Amino acid sequence: MEGSGSAEKAARILRDAFSAIIPEPVPFRDEWTLEVGDPRWIDRICAQARSALGFDYLVDITSVDNLGEDPRFAVVYEIASMRSRQHLRLVTRVPEENPRLPSVTPVWKGADWHEREIWDMMGIRFDDHPDLRRILMWEGYPWHPLRKDFPLAGRATEMPDLAFTEAAPLEGGPFTSDASGPTREHREPRARP
Repeated sequence: MEGSGSAEKAARILRDAFSAIIPEPVPFRDEWTLEVGDPRWIDRICAQARSALGFDYLVDITSVDNLGEDPRFAVVYEIASMRSRQHLRLVTRVPEENPRLPSVTPVWKGADWHEREIWDMMGIRFDDHPDLRRILMWEGYPWHPLRKDFPLAGRATEMPDLAFTEAAPLEGGPFTSDASGPTREHREPRARP
């Protein structure tokens, strides 16, 4: 798999092996993306990418909230081969109603924290994860803060023993800049009254 075309070659091999659920690979700026049409197969596709094609490194797993679209969520797997120095992107989509995917921790142990963070922040479950629990928010927290419908100020909680249970004040952020200001200091939102 050495050479500049090996990422494309790997993408086409995976596409041929799973042609019923993967359309043609999509190139963008010398990177190759495979859209996995059936999210229930993502673990098998990842296992094939590792065992047969040498993609031994899970770079990242991220999630995207496409509020208003169906399916609502996209989960993006960035994988790489350390030996051939190739990179491949796998994308699959999950619906808003009961969003779940099979865990890829049996393929790459490093998926553990990525999947826990996506569960915590976005609410996408990973079936057969060895320890799927919140990683940033506390257990029992009923919301997923990176969803687009989560309010910027947060939500007040009824959790006892927490130092701060009110919605967060918005002074200083999150905010957007005013591009019409004459200088950077004038465009800074905290400089405005």
